[in-house]
Amino acid sequence: MWIDTHCHLDAAEFDADRDAVRQQARDAGVGLCVIPAVERAHWGAVQALAQRGADAYALGIHPLYVPRAHDDDLQALDEALCAARGDPRLVAVGEIGLDYFVPALCEPAMRERQWAFYLAQLKLARAHGLPVILHVRRSADMLLKGLRQVAVVGGIAHAFNGSEQQAQAFINLGFALGFGGAMTYERATQLRSLARFLPEQSLVLETDAPDMPPHWIYQTSEQRAAGQPQGRNAPHELPRIAQAIAQLRGMSDVQLAHITTRNALRCLPGLALL
Repeated sequence: MWIDTHCHLDAAEFDADRDAVRQQARDAGVGLCVIPAVERAHWGAVQALAQRGADAYALGIHPLYVPRAHDDDLQALDEALCAARGDPRLVAVGEIGLDYFVPALCEPAMRERQWAFYLAQLKLARAHGLPVILHVRRSADMLLKGLRQVAVVGGIAHAFNGSEQQAQAFINLGFALGFGGAMTYERATQLRSLARFLPEQSLVLETDAPDMPPHWIYQTSEQRAAGQPQGRNAPHELPRIAQAIAQLRGMSDVQLAHITTRNALRCLPGLALL
């Protein structure tokens, strides 16, 4: 069985065929999807989707949505986590983190606001005994700083693309690293090196669907300008993404499935109940 540890099935791109997309993934061997929320308005949707698809979910406020979040959203998150305490499908606080790639989020005031929301959500994760799903984009060192200030029970560094030293720092704190479509590109040499050489117990798989398309569905800007629509990533792509990692590591797909499933269950222990 494959586990897609990061899939935004609640995204508008799936409105027309969401159930068919989930069934296609199931037919491909993806037994579980983890659906992380990105803002307060999405919490109910991800909960309902997880129930409907026999999947798992996380509740949180994504750094890209911090600019339009309200201060009382953090109190609402605490209340939502309390209300869902008996729900076995709640497996993490997420997607939370820091984004220092988008220029508007790098302004001093917004960096400060991101940091405040990140620390507050780490504290909620610790209070509720939940792991976290982290958004990591040019922010690994600051995320690690926050984790050293507010210790949590581990989790996943989603779409990790940092250095080997940063990777090891997350691993030392009990985190796994999420690998998806980005590492299928031949030019992604650093990322492919990490996927190949990091300890096997540190790897989990994800699609980040509908985003982070693997190379076989990616359309360049020239192709899009010529009228070819961007390919939509979906959870059924996970086995093919996994195959690329298995080839890099010189192992079979079956071996990788066992390893990454075991790692996902360790980092998100609630999955074991599902």
